[in-house]
Amino acid sequence: MRQGTALAAAFADGSTTPVEHVQQSQATIDAREPELNALWVRDDVEDTLAQARASAQRWDQGSQLSPVDGLTVTLKENVARAGVPMSMGSAAVEPVTPDVDSPIARRAREAGLIVLGSTVMPDWGMLSSGVSSRHGITRSPLDPSLTTGGSSSGAGAAAAAGYAPLHVGTDIGGSIRLPGTWLGLATLKPSAGRIPLHAPYLGRAAGPMARTAADCALLMSVLSGPDPVDWTSLPRQDVDWTDLDLDVTGLRVAVWTTAGYGVEPEPAVAAATRSAADRLAAAGAEVTEIRPWMTQDLLDGVNLFWQARSWADFARLDAAAQGRVLPYIADWVRSASGLGGTEVMDAYHAFAQVQEATTRAWAAAGDPDLMISPVAPGAAFPAEQPMPYPDGGRGMWHINFTMPWNMTGQPAGTVDGGRTEDGRTIGVQVVGRPFDDLGVLRAMSWLEAEHPTPC
Repeated sequence: MRQGTALAAAFADGSTTPVEHVQQSQATIDAREPELNALWVRDDVEDTLAQARASAQRWDQGSQLSPVDGLTVTLKENVARAGVPMSMGSAAVEPVTPDVDSPIARRAREAGLIVLGSTVMPDWGMLSSGVSSRHGITRSPLDPSLTTGGSSSGAGAAAAAGYAPLHVGTDIGGSIRLPGTWLGLATLKPSAGRIPLHAPYLGRAAGPMARTAADCALLMSVLSGPDPVDWTSLPRQDVDWTDLDLDVTGLRVAVWTTAGYGVEPEPAVAAATRSAADRLAAAGAEVTEIRPWMTQDLLDGVNLFWQARSWADFARLDAAAQGRVLPYIADWVRSASGLGGTEVMDAYHAFAQVQEATTRAWAAAGDPDLMISPVAPGAAFPAEQPMPYPDGGRGMWHINFTMPWNMTGQPAGTVDGGRTEDGRTIGVQVVGRPFDDLGVLRAMSWLEAEHPTPC
């Protein structure tokens, strides 16, 4: 699959057409989907071809709806589309069919993007894998024995397999970025409120998943901006998403490789981050180390509140429905069954404590332009495994590098950073100042250009 930016240019000069592009996308899905299991709903093939023909006509007439008119995209199944069922990845509940599009789906349609389908997710989005009680197992296109990461598992698989150049995932603690590191993708969890949601929630964001930073930026140009549906959306900001040039001379970069809580990164993962820092320093950036600032009790508090929130949903199900929940998730939520109100509120306060500690650490580091770190402590694990560290109460210990930025709302992206000795992908996380999504994408683009890695 060609990059979205290249395809858009090809539509403009007539060297290819949206019809040819959609035909290629559909052929790729036909070939890979039986093994990968990335799609919950596959949109009608003939309808997508009809949309492509209409787009081709608009390009011929110079009346294209946007620069992305005719490009294909997938949307995670929790991104509401009118008339398309949403199962939240769980066999325990009946899918809900929205009456109206979410802001993301509406903007995609208005820009002329052609939606190929809704991608799968694990139960309630609370796993960092492609394991689901409703969908079964979603597998990595790079190695089907390995996980895709999650919870944007189907979006990640579709991106890595080349179903389309553009994909939308969601992220509450790393669910866009974890598939990024384990599938070698470029991804962005935007600033809180940058892309409006139909169901905003503390820490939740939707963002682009693609092969390159330029394609992430291309999708941001369509999806970003305020919307009355999302009362948390940011005010309009004029951003030239095509301007990804970056002079790193004098750029102040903090490097974080010792987490101080959760699981510490494996040597190969830390080395990939160090390599990125060394390249920036060699080009003139001012690179400094940042010491750990988070504590285990804060991560445990965030995890406990998520357990309590999910227990409230689980407890409302009848016994038969509870029996259909993925056993790992059922055990995880039952850990919160005996909590009292005081304990739940104490856990909730961990969110604000993470915000405060992270903001103080950023200031103490000299208010850097960027921070780079691992995305996750390790490389991809077996596809059948629900979490990288599923035992000993360590279920969420791998989100130690990603979770803080959901709490502060800062933009954080991933760029392919290398390979382990056995060939598994390693991502590097790039974190920006509040609201500097473009700065993150520029740094990602620079790192891609300076150290291209194989797909």
